[in-house]
Amino acid sequence: MQCKQLIRLIKDWYLDVKEETMAPARMMQFTDKHIKGCDVCLQDPDLMEEIEKIREFVLPESKIPKSEREHDEEATPEISSDTDEDEGNEDEDDDDLDVNDKN
Repeated sequence: MQCKQLIRLIKDWYLDVKEETMAPARMMQFTDKHIKGCDVCLQDPDLMEEIEKIREFVLPESKIPKSEREHDEEATPEISSDTDEDEGNEDEDDDDLDVNDKN
């Protein structure tokens, strides 16, 4: 990484991430924005590899790009909570009716 300003910014942003005053994804957005507008960063041939290493270190699993996550999500079945709640309420209503009928 050749840009001293980017190095300083990443250090500052990472401290904010550690203190939980900045989201890791926001840090990476700021990093990407700096790179797109910085002449030094645009000329650095190794910068993208280094940024990807930082991205993997900083971002939690849930922030992996959606295109990569969709494959994993397809394997997870969805559970509908509406059906379970309705069935539970019917049983409770039946119990209440039985108690009322006995009186």
